[in-house]
Amino acid sequence: MTETVSKFEGLLREALAPVEPPADLADRLESTLTSITEMAADELEAWELSAMRDPRNWARPAAAVVVGSAAGVGLVLLRARHRAHGSAGVLGSVGGLDGVREAAERAVRDVGRETRRLLGDR
Repeated sequence: MTETVSKFEGLLREALAPVEPPADLADRLESTLTSITEMAADELEAWELSAMRDPRNWARPAAAVVVGSAAGVGLVLLRARHRAHGSAGVLGSVGGLDGVREAAERAVRDVGRETRRLLGDR
């Protein structure tokens, strides 16, 4: 019985071992999100307002708004997270709740900065 348990524990340890993501995953994700955002913006720019009178024509622009917004939010969060990891040691230098508060404030500022930068590009 103990042999079966130890085999099971070994299998669980092997299955739950951490896996390192590919080194270029963040870059690929960022380029994909950027292209999705640009395609959604192009779709909305090409849409004619006169066609909006018919509700059957609302699906494509609505989908472009939803998909473009989701990709834009993902891009902002990805860039803010990347910037936050670039400034290492935030919680190590200031301990406790003050460090958490400062990290949260910095994250909100980074998200705002990235949002302004992305919206300024359009």
